[in-house]
Amino acid sequence: MKNSNPISKGFSTFKRERVDNYKGSLVSTSMETYKEEEDHEAVNLGRSLIVPSVQELAKLPLTKIPLRYVRQYHHHPLSDDTTPSVPIIDLRNLLAAASGSSTYSSELNKLHTASKQWGFFQVINHGVSESLLEDFKREVLNFFKLPMEEKQKLWQEEDNHEGFGQLFVVSEEQKLDWSDMFYVTTLPHDLHRSQLFQKLPLILREKLEAYSKEMKKLAMGILGQMAKALEMDGDEMRELFHDGVQSIRMNYYPTCPEPELALGFSPHSDADALTILYQLNQTEGLRIRKDGKWVAIKPLPNALVVNIGDIMEIVSNGVYKSIEHQATVNSNNERFSVATFYSSNMGTELGPARSLVAKHKVANFRRVPLEKYFKGFFAQKLNGKSYLDFMKLQENVT
Repeated sequence: MKNSNPISKGFSTFKRERVDNYKGSLVSTSMETYKEEEDHEAVNLGRSLIVPSVQELAKLPLTKIPLRYVRQYHHHPLSDDTTPSVPIIDLRNLLAAASGSSTYSSELNKLHTASKQWGFFQVINHGVSESLLEDFKREVLNFFKLPMEEKQKLWQEEDNHEGFGQLFVVSEEQKLDWSDMFYVTTLPHDLHRSQLFQKLPLILREKLEAYSKEMKKLAMGILGQMAKALEMDGDEMRELFHDGVQSIRMNYYPTCPEPELALGFSPHSDADALTILYQLNQTEGLRIRKDGKWVAIKPLPNALVVNIGDIMEIVSNGVYKSIEHQATVNSNNERFSVATFYSSNMGTELGPARSLVAKHKVANFRRVPLEKYFKGFFAQKLNGKSYLDFMKLQENVT
């Protein structure tokens, strides 16, 4: 009981301060700022209830975690040493080798198989410069070291989920993840929340811009190869994704006194087309659900982890599979990562690629405006692949 009082007090005080600050900012806002907020209203894809910083909670002398973070049900079987490791794709063999060569054909088949059977793979020789990765890593690590008073200026507001906090928190009773994150839409630029970007440390902002451009280039390169593997119209793939929505989530998983009872991130599949994960330190924590068991992902040095999201499963008409994954925590080491989410163009309709529907002679998913799809996803708490199931046409639900 001794530990519960300051936590409960900190939770309510933090929340009350954020609401008071938000209301105060509305009173003092100029007409120009109102106009800017109105412009962003059309592209506001969601909100999440304001929660306290887990990083600050972890600084307290806790022996037990608060009840709201306790998960009693997440102990799924772990894979054993006989489970195959996640496939490794050498992008140099795809992007530099001659398209008719045996090297290219073999690597393309590996990509196709990984996307169908795993939904997760690691990419090596990806072309992102080591110096940019190191510079960006340094700035992200420094970002999470900012004092709390500086972070509060970047915290989520009541009406928008971008900023510091957590995503998918829709009720006061909902269990919370043992992590802090900073979430921001990076592309296209007209979806930027300019006020949030301007508050970022200058060097981080510059490195973030450079990193997001490289991630788009990488995502488009992988998507182009997937179109070939799927025998999908390449122009259709480019049209769907050339001006795609990109967001970046920087993740911090503090040490946890009861890691067996907590989760760093709830089990889910991603709503996007491709997610590219950059692991910033050597602490493991990412697990994927494969054949009913949880498989630990061990990122290779200088590799990036890529996973299929729900949009890609839909566009591929179910050929490629998004996969459920989660993040665990431990009592000894903190973990840092950056996830980049790449999706199709805003203002377009999401559904199976028409060239694949013609080839398969059936559509396995419904068609909805992309904005409606995203708003529905962010309006609910994470629950495995339940949102993708909603997108399936009724006769294809298993």
